[in-house]
Amino acid sequence: MSEENQFNKMMITPVEKLIPTLALPMIVSMLVTSIYNTADTFFVSQINTSASGAVGVVFSVMSILQALGFLFGMGAGSNMSRLLGNKDFKTAESVAASAFGATFLIGILIAMFGMVFNKGIVSILGATKTILPYAQDYSKYIFIGTPFICSSFVLNNIMRSQGQSFFSMLGLAFGGILNIFLDPIFIFVFKLGIEGAAIATLISQFISFLILFLFCALKGGMVKLKIRSMSKNLYIYIDILKMGFPSFSRQSLASISNILLNINAMIYGDAAVSAMSIVGRVSFVMTSILLGFGQGFQPVAGFAYGAKKYSRLKKAFKFTMLCGIIGLLCVSALCFLTADNIIAMFRKTDPDVIQIGSLALKLQCITMFLQPVSIISNMLLQSAGKPLEATLTSISRQGLFFIPFIIILPNIIGLMGVQISQPLSDITAAIFCVYF
Repeated sequence: MSEENQFNKMMITPVEKLIPTLALPMIVSMLVTSIYNTADTFFVSQINTSASGAVGVVFSVMSILQALGFLFGMGAGSNMSRLLGNKDFKTAESVAASAFGATFLIGILIAMFGMVFNKGIVSILGATKTILPYAQDYSKYIFIGTPFICSSFVLNNIMRSQGQSFFSMLGLAFGGILNIFLDPIFIFVFKLGIEGAAIATLISQFISFLILFLFCALKGGMVKLKIRSMSKNLYIYIDILKMGFPSFSRQSLASISNILLNINAMIYGDAAVSAMSIVGRVSFVMTSILLGFGQGFQPVAGFAYGAKKYSRLKKAFKFTMLCGIIGLLCVSALCFLTADNIIAMFRKTDPDVIQIGSLALKLQCITMFLQPVSIISNMLLQSAGKPLEATLTSISRQGLFFIPFIIILPNIIGLMGVQISQPLSDITAAIFCVYF
């Protein structure tokens, strides 16, 4: 598709048709990503409860790597959408190359640091003495793949910001499906245990990175990824970081929140850590539908704002918000009714995990329909180039409210405080974001 045709598609197609078209590939890729994360937890949970808890601990590492990817990826994507809406293709190309190059180099540094201080890192993240060896075995392979994991998020956003969400989906979905097939082979057939799950993840992440890189460099959209286009202008990087900071804040706080969750859960044993890890993966599967739909909305919002089509922007926002609320109401209702069976799928031989996890999941389902208020509001403000407002809305759910809840409530009401902190933060964050 030519630059002019792609521009017309983004600016003229009715939002009720355009957003679902862009969102469907992103929903598929987000679902596949969340499902293969859940598959890791599922297959590892068949080993034992401590191994299951280790995946939850190392998930904090994955969240940190995602935060770096979102910092440069969402920052580049937000800037690129508005630049393309203004038909500034040359600057958009420089933004793409600069974001990718910086992320890959930083990823190499993080990988080196993580390999050297592996044991200390997973201990800080909430690993008990029995979980620690499993967490070490799993995390070392994750650190090896850091440059590819982080850069994949940037490549994904480069494609998505141009309205090329289908090709973005292919890269992410192929890696995710590959991981699901490789997990049982490496864990059970090759008898590598939790290390097998980590190796499967490493291979899948690299393949996903390779596909996305080739799409960006060879196929492209309105702009192609050219490493030689990396900018020496500091302000390019400042603009990327400024617009990516809200996503970085949200994801970083999600990691910190997960660490605090593990630390408070470990007081009640490996079963509590494992249960909350399972609930987190299941909740992410449900939320991934909303995130995918929101990612279909963002480039539409960026183009509309860049072209000063504010009525189109408002219409797209209202449509996305309504779809998100209705969709999550349906999904969370089904999950609430089957919560016990869902948790039992992972650790059917451990009644403590089932009891703790099913209650936490039911509580989460009750408030999940409120998440679009905070998440879609944040995406709107980020797409419109409002870094301060976007940062405040991004840190509300996992930072401003969840962190105080998870620190205070377990000291007052024990394990229930761990289980109810996220639902309470969903309620307070939605109220907070209504103003924005």
